[in-house]
Amino acid sequence: MTQTMISVAEAKSLIRSHVRRLEPLNVLLGDALGCCLAADVISPLNMPGFAQSAMDGYAFSWDGYQEFGAFNIVGEVAAGAAEALPRPARNQAVRIFTGAPVPEGFDTVVMQEKVRVDNGLLYVEDTALVQGRNVRLVGSEIAQGALAMEAGTQITPAAVGFLASLGLTHVPVIPQPRIALIVTGDELQTPGETLSFGQVYESNSQLLQTALQWLRFSQVKIHYAKDDLASLTQTLAAALFDADMVLLTGGVSVGDYDFVPKAAAAAGVGAIFHKIKQKPGKPLFFGVKEGASADGAHAKSVVGSPDQTVVFGLPGNPASVLTCFYQYVSLALEELTGTPVTPVACRAQIQSGYSKPIGLTHFLKAALHSPKDEHSLPKVFMLGAQESFRLSSFAVSNAIIEIPAETTTVEKGDWVTVYPIR
Repeated sequence: MTQTMISVAEAKSLIRSHVRRLEPLNVLLGDALGCCLAADVISPLNMPGFAQSAMDGYAFSWDGYQEFGAFNIVGEVAAGAAEALPRPARNQAVRIFTGAPVPEGFDTVVMQEKVRVDNGLLYVEDTALVQGRNVRLVGSEIAQGALAMEAGTQITPAAVGFLASLGLTHVPVIPQPRIALIVTGDELQTPGETLSFGQVYESNSQLLQTALQWLRFSQVKIHYAKDDLASLTQTLAAALFDADMVLLTGGVSVGDYDFVPKAAAAAGVGAIFHKIKQKPGKPLFFGVKEGASADGAHAKSVVGSPDQTVVFGLPGNPASVLTCFYQYVSLALEELTGTPVTPVACRAQIQSGYSKPIGLTHFLKAALHSPKDEHSLPKVFMLGAQESFRLSSFAVSNAIIEIPAETTTVEKGDWVTVYPIR
C-alpha cells in the first residue's frame, strides 16, 4: 500500500486495475434485469416464424389485385390459428387479424378501414397501397442463427421482452454482486429510538443501501460493529466470507478509535491505498481480499465464497460517504459487473465563484440545469451546506462539481467538470 496521499486520478486507476469481473452465471431471464450479458446471445429461431399480418384487415395476392380488382371473401384467419387455410385462389381474399399467419400465396394486407364490401365482394380503396404492405416476413425481426444481443449489453425490460420472444428462459450474465455494509460507531442510534446524550441517528446504512438500490444492486446485508478492534475484525471476517464487496463506514481515519485499517489487515485484506488528495473523503481506504486455497492459489475453497472481495473503508460523515460512493464505489461496481453505473462527467458554466487552497480536489454539491434549447448553455449552481457532515444540500442536489487539486479559484461563468448523479 502507498503510504502517501494519492490523487483522484491515481485512486481511480488503482481501482480499475485491481477489481476483477465477477464470474458469469446462467440465470432465469426474469432475474437478469439490470445485469450485463456475459456472452453473445444467438437467436434459436426465425421471428416471426411465418408470414404475419401487421394489422386487422384483409389479405390477398397483389398479382390477383392487379388482375381482378375485387375479391371474393372466403374465410378469416385469427392470431394463433392452429391450422393454415388451404391455398386460396388469386381472385380470393380472407379476413385477417393482427399477428395471424398470412395464407400461402398471399403477400399483401390492406387495413380494414381502407376497404369496401359490396355484395360479398371486397374492393380495396387504398391508393397508397403497395405490394407486401402490412405483412411481416419470416425472420424480419431476426433470423435463426443471427446475433440477437452482444455480450456486455445491459438487460433492460425491453431486452427481457425481446429475449423471451425468442423462447429463452435463461441467459448468461455477470451476476449481481453480494454486498455487505458494516456500520461502525458507538455513538449511533437506530432511527425511531430515543437519543441519549452524545448519540446521533445512524443514517449511512440506509443511505448506502438505497444508493445501491438506485443503481439496481439489491443483494445487500447490513452489519453493525462496535468501536473495538476485535469486534470489527470479527464482523469484517464474517462479511468477507460470502461478499463480493464490503463497505465500511466510519473508523477509517487516524484517531484512537479508527480501527478499519487495522481490522482489514487482521482479516487478510490487502490494502491498496488509504488517503486521497480530496475534500470531502480524504481518508478513504481501498483494499482487496483474495479468495485462496491452503497453498495460496486463487480458488474458491468453500462453495459460494468469493474469489475476490473488494473492500472500501468510507468516512463516517454522510456527505463524504455519498461523494466517495459516486466517485469510487460506483466505479468498482462497474468493474465487477460491466454495468455502466459511474456518473458520466460533463461540462457546465458555474454560476458563482469559488476559492480553495492548492493541493486537494474539491467535490461540491450542486444543482445542474441542462439547456432547454440548442441556444442555451448548461449551468451549474453550487449549493450551500458544503460541510461533510451535512446532507441537507445533497438531498436536493442532482450533481457534483469537481474542482481540480491544482486550481485555486474559479470565477462565475467558468466551465467546470460536473458529474450528474440522478
